[in-house]
Amino acid sequence: MYKTIKIKTKSSGNSRVLVIYTGGTLGMAYDHHSDSLVPFDFAQIPDNLPEMARLDFDITVLTFENLLDSSNIKPALWIRLAEIIGEKYQDYDSFVIIHGTDTMAYTASALSYLLENLNKPVILTGAQLPIGVARTDAKENFITALEIAAAKQNGRPVISEVCIYFNSLLLRGNRARKHESVQFNAFESENYPPLAEAGVRIEYNYPFIGHFKQNVQLKVNTQLDENVVILKLFPGISEKVVKSILGIEGLRGVIMETYGSGNAPTEQWFLDLIQQSIDKGIVIYNVSQCNGGRVIQGRYETSHFLQEVGVVSGADLTTEAAVTKMMYALGKTDKLDEIKTILKKPLAGEMS
Repeated sequence: MYKTIKIKTKSSGNSRVLVIYTGGTLGMAYDHHSDSLVPFDFAQIPDNLPEMARLDFDITVLTFENLLDSSNIKPALWIRLAEIIGEKYQDYDSFVIIHGTDTMAYTASALSYLLENLNKPVILTGAQLPIGVARTDAKENFITALEIAAAKQNGRPVISEVCIYFNSLLLRGNRARKHESVQFNAFESENYPPLAEAGVRIEYNYPFIGHFKQNVQLKVNTQLDENVVILKLFPGISEKVVKSILGIEGLRGVIMETYGSGNAPTEQWFLDLIQQSIDKGIVIYNVSQCNGGRVIQGRYETSHFLQEVGVVSGADLTTEAAVTKMMYALGKTDKLDEIKTILKKPLAGEMS
């Protein structure tokens, strides 16, 4: 399923980083024979990224044999990544995952739940332009992600959580979302400050970085339930559409993207469908369509009913964090009360 490559650096052996290469735009290089961009072979990394030879820590690359475009990422890969990190956890001090940008925020969010009691850095990064393009952002993103992953203070990692590093910013993984497709600043985190900013120096925002956990052991969770759906509200959404979505066979969880601070239509047919779904045991999670801010159910009349019937508030969760958290909660238990308890509380800093 994958192969490993040892990268030659000037390391003194103080830190060991495992790079997991899944695919994505970053890993494309120019092929002179075909005059086109082809998947990057990390065995030739000294030719494409000679700067790595000057890094003072050990680097091993684990590359998937079947590389994936991020549009083809599935929960099974999230579980496999968590398992690989679990298997290699004692052998390496930190992990960098090279991943396509389109679904990177989903993968980062999922890993933050699957890697329970994580005490080492797991940094996801990628690029808007391939490493083989002259103006690529791939080199800076990758090199800095490696340096952040290897950074230690008083013998402990500076970062001990799942993050995304992109375009000079280190963001908490389950707080980030992709908001830009043609500029280099592809990711934002509206509801949580950056954990670090890389300029001439890497400046860490220590008050907002997750704390190192004492006397804990990594637990890799491997159960996710994919029977979830996103219901995005919009003016004019019809009863037929909502009914068809909520009536999907086997559906267990709904992430409902509402207006503003959690508001929804008050038409009777809509309220009836929500009530019927909850009565059938479907869990509905309320998140805002706004990039910033939070859901405050019951603040207005248009969200009071949702509060009354048992719709769960997603507070300031991103949709990506909510979808993956719902899959995680449903994979944990079949008991509705326990599922709702998991959804209401922060597990890995994903909500305030």
